[in-house]
Amino acid sequence: MNLDDIRIQIDKVDRQLLDLLSERADLVHEVGVVKKRDGLQIYAPEREESLLRKLVEMNKGRLPEKSIRAIYREIMSAALALEDDLKIAYLGPEGTWTHQAAIKKFGHSVGYAPQPNFSDVFDQVARRLANYGVVPIENSTEGAVSTTLDLFVDSPLFICAQILLRIENGLMASIPREEIKTLYSHPQVFGQCRSWILKNFPDADLVEVSSTTKAAQLARDNAAQGAAALGGPLAAEMYGLTLLESAIQDRATNTTRFLVIGEKPCPPTGNDRTSILFAVRHQPGSLVKALQAFEHFEINMSKIESRPSKQKDWEYIFYVDLSGHHQDAKVAEALEELGKHCSLVKLLGSYPDTTE
Repeated sequence: MNLDDIRIQIDKVDRQLLDLLSERADLVHEVGVVKKRDGLQIYAPEREESLLRKLVEMNKGRLPEKSIRAIYREIMSAALALEDDLKIAYLGPEGTWTHQAAIKKFGHSVGYAPQPNFSDVFDQVARRLANYGVVPIENSTEGAVSTTLDLFVDSPLFICAQILLRIENGLMASIPREEIKTLYSHPQVFGQCRSWILKNFPDADLVEVSSTTKAAQLARDNAAQGAAALGGPLAAEMYGLTLLESAIQDRATNTTRFLVIGEKPCPPTGNDRTSILFAVRHQPGSLVKALQAFEHFEINMSKIESRPSKQKDWEYIFYVDLSGHHQDAKVAEALEELGKHCSLVKLLGSYPDTTE
């Protein structure tokens, strides 16, 4: 076939795709009617991940898994918008890494509500002004985001999904590199790019701001004073800055994990992670005895963090991620055993243990 013939075939396939997508949209609308009638959540992360896995297994063509997931993410985003006017709160402003993580999970068809701080994200969801919230929880270079951990202590919300986002920071400015005197960015980004900064701008003033988007704005507004910013390419695009250097983070695999928070826990999918927090009694050996519950039932701990309880000096709350769902028999037994050695055990949520 020549080029024109191939394009005619592509147009034919596109028409078929549109017809099928319209048919799918009609079925999605029926799903929404049933969910509303039965009081079910519109967004079902367990169903979403199960569908994506099935589609990847069914795929016999040239499209890689990453492309399959990206295409269906937008199809499902459009479906969510058809079912309900879904609103997602996230740590703003627009253009932050959290915003990009939210889009990666929910697509472009739903509504987004940027919030000025972590507690406002939680509050919007708790007050039902947003259906879900997206917040960062840890970075592979800089570790846990303590503010998020602390908010879970008193929050009634659950973790219902996670998002892993590769973070590639860059140097952006509207002035030549040699004129840069001040670098603006979020504290986490400065930490992720520490070696690069020392090598390339050892004498520059580092100014911490609330977000990489704010840093880009300040770099634009203060260009005459030698300002530049460190952050993602979306922030550079939003404020008309030139990306002078890409991928400046010290570790090539720099990844941030984000959480989706909502009102209800997620049912089992067969490949889940459970997050809990607990506080042990102030007695010798109490922490060791508590952790032995997981060893006894052969439950793998993938993460443990401690934070001050903020109720009594030198007492701590521990945050743990476990393999499995809290409804799994072994996990349920381990949590019951854990409770015997703790003054507090709180389930934060069980959710699909995705790698995307």
